[in-house]
Amino acid sequence: MSNFVHKFRFLFGNSENDRTISFVPPDGEFELMSYRLSTVVKPLIWIETVIERFSHSRIEYMIKAKSQFKRRSTANNVEIIIPAPRDADTPRFKAAIGHCRYVPEETAFIWNIKSFPGGKEYLMRAQFKLPSVVSEEAERKPPVKIRFEIPYFTTSGIQVRYLKIIEKSGYQALPWVRYITTNGDYQLRIP
Repeated sequence: MSNFVHKFRFLFGNSENDRTISFVPPDGEFELMSYRLSTVVKPLIWIETVIERFSHSRIEYMIKAKSQFKRRSTANNVEIIIPAPRDADTPRFKAAIGHCRYVPEETAFIWNIKSFPGGKEYLMRAQFKLPSVVSEEAERKPPVKIRFEIPYFTTSGIQVRYLKIIEKSGYQALPWVRYITTNGDYQLRIP
């Protein structure tokens, strides 16, 4: 699915095979098109979770994050949000990269990784103490959520092969295309 921003006057190529988009742009920076993939794509960042409970006194998490894109790309501002028990306290974290924090109001802990290169794998361990009284309510297992951005990367392979600016008034225009892949609605279920 693609969306053309409707602020432009478009002059499309003469045939279906032309694949040319001609338009009159507004002043300043603008977005010409955005699109979503409806096909199944392997997750760009895969998360594995191992959770161990110890006699209702503590819970330990081992989280493995693996980037499944090429080494020449890097995911920025990666945020992995892992659900925690409602009654968890006294968090302890150990991460190979980045930093972690417990957010009790979201009943989750968040692992932030500023820069996550392609083809890499990192581990994080978390430990929480639990009260000695065990709740009878069924344990909920919300999904792990992931947010990230990968500049200069397209999952679909779509690319602009040529950009030509025709400017007759003498205005200095800079031809520039930016690709950014973002996470969209990306969640993984905890087993």
